[in-house]
Amino acid sequence: MSHPIYFVSLGPGDAELITLKSLHALQQADIIYCPSTVREPDKILSRAATLLHKLDIKGDIHLFSLPMSKDRTKAIKVYRQLFEKMRLEQKAGKRLAVAVEGDAGIYASVHYVLDLLEENGIPVEQLPGIPSFIAAEAAAKLHLISQKERLVIIPGNITSDELDMYLSHHHVPVIMKLSQCADIVQDYMESHPQYSYHYFENISTAEEYHSSHQAELKRRVFPYFSLMIIFNEQIRKDNSSK
Repeated sequence: MSHPIYFVSLGPGDAELITLKSLHALQQADIIYCPSTVREPDKILSRAATLLHKLDIKGDIHLFSLPMSKDRTKAIKVYRQLFEKMRLEQKAGKRLAVAVEGDAGIYASVHYVLDLLEENGIPVEQLPGIPSFIAAEAAAKLHLISQKERLVIIPGNITSDELDMYLSHHHVPVIMKLSQCADIVQDYMESHPQYSYHYFENISTAEEYHSSHQAELKRRVFPYFSLMIIFNEQIRKDNSSK
């Protein structure tokens, strides 16, 4: 029997935030593939694998290492190798899953493997998860979107002019991968103190941090797992009075 390959979204980092459907898919899997990074020659990190251990998942966990580079050539090579392994394992009758943090459809490059599998007629299912910015607004008790506002998700490349445009036209920017544009964002905070800046790092983990104090944020070093949500409170007040 041919089983579908599940692309399981683990959520932002708290094992209790995974959906029941994703948990059941992981519990039934024979092999679960998890992305990892090599930070030091002998230190391999995988937040996804750590979450699986917390969930007491019994299947075999196989790590695949992703190079941390804007050049995606090496990453694509890793994904093609992963596709070949999964194709053979699935053909042999194994139940397979790929586990990724956040949501598998939001800035998840592993989706390239899902596309390859579908192109080759292999059944797949993508299971949704809670993205980090949703967990962040809940942790800070924020009203993320109000009335006519629009949400804009930005992947770490933004200009001051773009922020001006968004914040003056009823948009709420959520900047992901904040470390990639730290200087631009911190300079913008300096020149636009009238806005509300909510900063988060390592959301839903033991290292979770949230601050809206601009003086502190202007000198903070933003790690990879960080994001910021910016509000134009004056527009919100004007809208609420109409």
